[in-house]
Amino acid sequence: MTDTNWHYEPFEPTGSAIGFRITRKLDEVQSPFQKIEIFESTDWGNLMLIDGAMMLTTDDNFFYHEMIAHPVLFTHRDPKRVVIIGGGDCGTLREVLKHTGVEKATQCDIDEQVTRMAEKYFPELCESNNDPRAELLFDDGLAYVKNLAENSVDIIIVDSTDPIGPAEGLFNAEFFADCMRALKDDGLLVQQSESPLKLLGLINQMRDEMRKAGFTTFQTLPFPQPCYPTGWWSVTMARKSGGFDFREADAAAKSFATKYYTADIHRGAASLPPFVKAALKD
Repeated sequence: MTDTNWHYEPFEPTGSAIGFRITRKLDEVQSPFQKIEIFESTDWGNLMLIDGAMMLTTDDNFFYHEMIAHPVLFTHRDPKRVVIIGGGDCGTLREVLKHTGVEKATQCDIDEQVTRMAEKYFPELCESNNDPRAELLFDDGLAYVKNLAENSVDIIIVDSTDPIGPAEGLFNAEFFADCMRALKDDGLLVQQSESPLKLLGLINQMRDEMRKAGFTTFQTLPFPQPCYPTGWWSVTMARKSGGFDFREADAAAKSFATKYYTADIHRGAASLPPFVKAALKD
């Protein structure tokens, strides 16, 4: 809902809404898959909405992009081949490619228009698009993962919208089984997993689907995300076996700048509040 000065987004699953004061609409495009809108705000920079749902703002996207990328990359012992499913705004790709050991990062998003809008209105997120290690594909992520060679990928990052519309197929056992097959034995999967305050049931459903696909161990990491429902979000990592000890010394000595992620933040996020820990299945 948008009036002259504010954009409001009601979110039925949590019985809440969030609003941003806006100055004008900068752009609107109906792609073959979804409606993409860009607004200029008074205090949060530019806003991107997809089908009326907030995707990112200039000012707070770093929480999400850093937490979906760096914890999993520092948890893997030596990540070289990374696949990002979704992630059309390219912020996750930028964070992945800060890791100099990554030899190739493929981003596969079904909607090219999201990337074109990001290039225009969030150019800072697209700084690594021309990195020689980057591969940008605009295709069906489900089919792409299904066609990956067996045991060929170190990390799969599922940077998707909510589990409706084009992203619905990214939250079920069939897709996770394809991820399982494509990952090496020590590979890791990470996916955005919604609000750990009001959507714990969805996180458990996701873990159940991952478990059906053969993943055995899981770690959910909460973090602040002011522009998303409840203001608190999460990512969930899964692997075939083993724990989630991370390369703490490497994270502490990282050679690149971050706004939120640190080794201390990583360690703290892994220590879940009691109510979240009690609600999540192992």
